[in-house]
Amino acid sequence: MGFLKDASVYLGLRDDERELAYDNPRHNGGGHADRLSRAAPVMHGANAVSLHDDYDPEPMHHAEVTPLRTTPVAQVVDDVEVAAVNRITTIHPKTYNDARNIGEAFREGTPVIMNLTDLDDADAKRLVDFAAGLVFGLQGAIERVTNKVFLLSPSTVEITTEGGDGAKDGRGLFNQS
Repeated sequence: MGFLKDASVYLGLRDDERELAYDNPRHNGGGHADRLSRAAPVMHGANAVSLHDDYDPEPMHHAEVTPLRTTPVAQVVDDVEVAAVNRITTIHPKTYNDARNIGEAFREGTPVIMNLTDLDDADAKRLVDFAAGLVFGLQGAIERVTNKVFLLSPSTVEITTEGGDGAKDGRGLFNQS
């Protein structure tokens, strides 16, 4: 085919002669029925075969499914055991830069007593804000011991207070009303 014929077929101005010849049995050596009649002889009686019955499906085999994991990956724990406290860390920060020491000790699961008596009020307030965020992020608790002394306890440590003036009464550090 020449360039102009190819371009006109591409643009849809004329039909492709090769596509028209595809369905014509004269061009492709016979149709589907011709091939079947040559390939499968027809029998009569109990063994009769249809001309279109040249497909014998394979019997289906079902494989047994085995799970990849036999044990569960995660388990739900109902009651969290309260760990025995072996040590408590006391930190006397001199500047706000000592907040890293407080965070590292608390992140290890150690209760931290934060004594802010040596700090000015602005830095003390910043450290209390840091400690409140730290405790909230790691799901612990914070208790005010005195005016500038705070106890940070991890979630594995249970703190009880005598006199009923703690977080159990709803008057803890976060409830300032």
